[in-house]
Parts: sequence; structure tokens; C-alpha cells
Amino acid sequence: MIVYEYPFNERIRTLLRLEDLYEKFRFFLRQSHHLQHQIALSTIFEMLEVAGRADLKSDLLQELERQKSTLVSFRNNPNVQSEMLDNVIEEVDQVSSALMACTGKTGQHIRENEWLMSIRGRTIIPGGACEFDLPSYHAWQHKTQEQRVRDIEHWFAPVAPLFAAIQVVLRLLRESGTTTRMIAQAGSYQQMLQGKVYQLVRVTLAEDAAAIPEIAANKYMLWIRFMCQDGDEKPRVFESDTAFDLTLCNF
Repeated sequence: MIVYEYPFNERIRTLLRLEDLYEKFRFFLRQSHHLQHQIALSTIFEMLEVAGRADLKSDLLQELERQKSTLVSFRNNPNVQSEMLDNVIEEVDQVSSALMACTGKTGQHIRENEWLMSIRGRTIIPGGACEFDLPSYHAWQHKTQEQRVRDIEHWFAPVAPLFAAIQVVLRLLRESGTTTRMIAQAGSYQQMLQGKVYQLVRVTLAEDAAAIPEIAANKYMLWIRFMCQDGDEKPRVFESDTAFDLTLCNF
């Protein structure tokens, strides 16, 4: 199955962007070649650009506290598995405490590192990180794989609690929704939301489906238009009935 997600607001949009960058970072950090580690390091710089909002940390802490309060209220519910609930509450407590312990602006330790900032300044220029531009960076790339990984993990460590919190918040958000099987008549689906506030919509299709959803949504209406594309041609409207799973998520 392929899952397409669409955020209803800028706050969730930012979290999804950071989650995507974090997955990219983890993938390239696990690789062995120095060029792949260069991408991992560049991805940290991208993370800092997206996470530059001063209120991101406080937003996450407030959301984690709200989620904890909601979860605690379920403790007397006989339909809830107490052990699983306690594990989730403990996880929320751990990531919240770790995030609260982070001081200063997100990524400030990198902004204060002149060497890393010189690399950042050159990597945003196409071809700007050549060995003749950054000989010290070229030398670092020829260290052992283990040393490069240790260095990158060390540079990332101060912002790791932020991404742990993002993972928990997004997981709880996704698990909040109820999935319903829907049919898009002639490739189009509309649903009135009647002012109910949602944070995220998820559309799930079979991998072999020829349709690609284009999603638009606000607090009044959700509109999904399915498209198809052959080769490098411009996408066109998919005019057949399309079955898909719809999940509307809200804290």
C-alpha cells in the first residue's frame, strides 16, 4: 500500500517535513561511502533551516503534555490495556523530559561551529564543496567510516530529542484516526467537514493502483482528485472509479 498524507495546517506541515528529513538523514548515515555521509551532514543543515522556528520546541512540549493528560484519563477505562497505556505514557514522559533539558535555540551548537558553518556555506552553492574550496572537509571525508559516523552523530546529538518528540507526536496523531473505505466516483471525491477541525488526512492506495491523489482541504471541505501519469507525460485526470482508504486524524 502507498500512503499519501496532507497536513491541514502549517504546524503539521513543518513536522512532516522534519520527519522526512530525519528519515533521509538516518538512511545516509547508515551507509559507508563518504559521499553518502556528505548527504547526511547536508541534511542536518536542512533540518536546522526547517526547525528554525523559535516556538517549535514549546509547541511540542505543550502537545506532549496535552497527550499525556488525555492518555492518563483513559486509565480507568476497562476497554484500554493498562500495560500498553502505561508504556505510551512513559514514552511521552521520556521524550518530554529530554526535550525540556535542551537549552538554547535549536541547532545553536552548529551555528557556533565556524568549521561546520563554512561547510554549510559552501554546500548551498552548486559544486561548492570541491576539495580545492574546502581542503579540511576533503581531509575529513577521508577519515574512516567509523570516525565520520561518530562525528556526525556527535553534531546531531543536541537536536536528537527534538526529533524523538516529533516522532511520538506524529505517531499519536496518525493513530488517532479511524480508517474508512471510500470510492471516488470518476476519480473525484468530496466530503463536507462541517467545520470540524482535523490535523492530517491520510489516503491509502494499493501499490498497483494507477491513480495518484491530489488533495486539497480546509475546515469546511476535503477534496481529492485522482490523476494518472504515463512516463514523463503531464498528469491527467483519472476518470475511473477508485477505491481508497481514508483516515482523518485529529488530536
